[in-house]
Amino acid sequence: MILTNTLLDFFLETRKHTEDICAPLEIEDYVVQPIVDVSPPKWHLGHTTWFFEEFILKPHLKDYKIYDKDFSFVFNSYYETVGKRVVRADRGNLSRPSVQKVYDYRSYVTNKIKLLFQENQNNELLDLLETGIHHEKQHQELLLTDIKYILGNNPLLPIYSDVVDEHTSESHPPEWISMEEGVYEIGHNSNDFCYDNELGRNKVYLPSYLISNKLVTNREFIEFIDAGGYQKFDLWHSEGWDWVNQNQITVPLYWHQINSIWHNYSLNGLQRVLPESPVTHISYFEAFAYAQWRGFRLPTEFEWESAQQFFPWGKRWEWTESAYLPYPHYTKADGALGEYNGKFMVNQKVLRGGSIATPEKHTRPTYRNFFQTHLRWQFTGLRLAK
Repeated sequence: MILTNTLLDFFLETRKHTEDICAPLEIEDYVVQPIVDVSPPKWHLGHTTWFFEEFILKPHLKDYKIYDKDFSFVFNSYYETVGKRVVRADRGNLSRPSVQKVYDYRSYVTNKIKLLFQENQNNELLDLLETGIHHEKQHQELLLTDIKYILGNNPLLPIYSDVVDEHTSESHPPEWISMEEGVYEIGHNSNDFCYDNELGRNKVYLPSYLISNKLVTNREFIEFIDAGGYQKFDLWHSEGWDWVNQNQITVPLYWHQINSIWHNYSLNGLQRVLPESPVTHISYFEAFAYAQWRGFRLPTEFEWESAQQFFPWGKRWEWTESAYLPYPHYTKADGALGEYNGKFMVNQKVLRGGSIATPEKHTRPTYRNFFQTHLRWQFTGLRLAK
């Protein structure tokens, strides 16, 4: 169990970091929602605050006064147990409440959490607070990614920050890591925090396989583009081929060819594509097609987890070939928090690792992220296996 004071410091540090992410924004940036998958920054600020109010303060702080009776309707995301909510696609219509009122809401709830934990230190509350902290860290990753999409679809392609550098490279020489046939243990196995979808530690049999110690780079992906990879139907799933043609997809998200030179929009503005930086903002469909073109495949999430100690990871969320499904013996939590992961275990692929948008103290080798196969606004890349 984490000591209360340490956990409270972690809470306050996390709350501050969310607001630091928003610091470079103009007031007009806070409410923009270009597509349904992207939530306005103001909504993230409110939702992460509502989470603490709804699941910790309302049931556990005596005589707690709700900050605003409309905020549960406005800032509930998908918790059917809690009640009605604004349709996700309408989050960009929330010109009210004002940004200032949302920041006031954050201060109000943060101070009430501090008050509660000065008086209560039981394990149930500590576990709830830790869950709330990591929930906000998840939204920090989404917040930064959503901000990039908002600014990257602004015709002026404005700079978010000169400080945040999203470009990375892997300097170690390429190598195929050989993994022996055998039975491997999968899933979380410590007392540290994890989500329920990592539990139900189990054994899997894996045939022998090879997995790359490096992520696929922009240079390698440009070779796929130049070879006509986006025009070769036989490299794609049928659904992926439909997606490519219906949406006229020809390059990764944010890429622009200017005077025959590839550029991409980054948090630092429009820049030349760096050849040795890992490719990012690609869908599962694109990752699969690239692997097919190279004559390889994507690793399963079990292959990835079993080999992860042999290569560096965390620069890109890595698509795997695994469907997002429950582990054996998986059980959902009771009540509203049971909606956190289990209800999404259908029609999605697992991603492993983390990315430059993932906050500190949040990812781990057993962390299972998940997205639908066409999505690519997250910092998603790929690693090959064979």
